[in-house]
Amino acid sequence: MINQLLIIGCGNMGGAMLAGWLAAGEDPARFAILDPALPEAPAGVILYREAAEAEAAGAHDAVMLGFKPQQLRSLAPGLQGLTGESVTVCSLLAGITCAQLAAAFPQARGHVRVMPNLAARINKSPVILQEAGLDEGARNDCLTLYDILGTAIWLDDEARFDLVTALAGSGPGFVYRFIDALAGAATELGLDRAAAEQLALATVDGASSLAAASDAGPGDLADRVASPGGMTREGLNVLDEGAALHRLLVETLRATRDKGAELAKGA
Repeated sequence: MINQLLIIGCGNMGGAMLAGWLAAGEDPARFAILDPALPEAPAGVILYREAAEAEAAGAHDAVMLGFKPQQLRSLAPGLQGLTGESVTVCSLLAGITCAQLAAAFPQARGHVRVMPNLAARINKSPVILQEAGLDEGARNDCLTLYDILGTAIWLDDEARFDLVTALAGSGPGFVYRFIDALAGAATELGLDRAAAEQLALATVDGASSLAAASDAGPGDLADRVASPGGMTREGLNVLDEGAALHRLLVETLRATRDKGAELAKGA
């Protein structure tokens, strides 16, 4: 069991994950934060300002890296005392491979890439895990911890990690942009902006919930909504013309995936 997790750099994603764990009833004493800039920690969670403070406490058996990928090279030397042989290093750093983590923290027990999204805050995030060097017990410990945030799974092929990140990690950003665009289109055509946003959000919420509960795939559900010659079909014809939406999203995911490789080179 991971008895205490030290979160190094608790920004938007780390904060969302911590909020999800606490909302699920996890003991705040199970978590600590190392962050010189964070204004305050949630009640019961220890906040360290310097690595030496956390190292002196020596209570953690796993760390989770939540700073920017570009900072790995500069920060790793000062974190060696926190990543010894009894410590599992978990990383939220986009694009950084297990091999790069192992090179940065060679003494650690093992290395784990972790890819959640912001829905971790409400315990509805997919969490993709990729590891190097863990035994079966340590794998189970990690899976148990991250599964609290939604649904955690191990990815066996690290070559696909950036693509999975583009889909499930960055995906909420694309969905939010779609909701905003849907509301914006209705506003441009004459609907009040506040009403358009409320209706667009409720529509996507209901549609995604129904899709999650249905045995049918999203493509089939779209066709079920669209009666031949009806209003919905007319709109789908615009989206389907020349596979426009499909091609746009292929390029969106490709650009997002390829950015991961670029970040890895710069680390």
